[in-house]
Amino acid sequence: MKSYEIKGGNLPVVICNVYAGETLITESGAMSWMSPNMKMETSSNGGIGKLLGRALSGDTLFQNRYTAMGGDGLIAFASSFPGEIRAVEITQDKPMIVQKSAFLASEATVNLDIFFRKKIGAGLFGGEGFIMQKLSGNGTAFIEIDGSAVEYNLGAGQEIIVDTGYLAAMDSTCTMDIVTVPGVKNMFLGGEGIFNTIVKGPGKVILQTMPINNVANAIAPYIITDK
Repeated sequence: MKSYEIKGGNLPVVICNVYAGETLITESGAMSWMSPNMKMETSSNGGIGKLLGRALSGDTLFQNRYTAMGGDGLIAFASSFPGEIRAVEITQDKPMIVQKSAFLASEATVNLDIFFRKKIGAGLFGGEGFIMQKLSGNGTAFIEIDGSAVEYNLGAGQEIIVDTGYLAAMDSTCTMDIVTVPGVKNMFLGGEGIFNTIVKGPGKVILQTMPINNVANAIAPYIITDK
């Protein structure tokens, strides 16, 4: 990729300048605008296995591949929710685990795979879901953050306790587990839920300040439906 620029404040879009013949991949519906020489091809990008994996992780079933034909091209991808777009550099020895539906776009050399939590408790009760996404390979990927992003670099064995839903991404060297909130009164009267997520280093952790599920729950009582 020649260059990219993230604009739009808390309603962000990433504008990518790509070399002739270069391909970017994205989730269906993420493209906002592009130069006329960008050719689109819709693909399962890996066959039935990949297709099922995306269905389980909440992504669109198909991905779009955009290739610059006959010269350099331009293409923009917009976030689906107010927040941030973060560029992350993926290498063979540094994959990243992200929340489901976080993937926005990437260079074609980045692989997007399903990622299962090893402990069922972390999946069933952790808010981040039993199924997450793993970005591997080599290249630049763009992920969506709900609200603003806050980063921490955890040392080996260092832990951070996160309320469910606030974990946006972490290095694959980190581990995640679920613990119950201590005390029955704290569980049911504290308003913080029953479970917390514990992330243990070493590695980088990206937290988000406005999980989309929290926003949905907050506005649900004010939505009037026809009877």
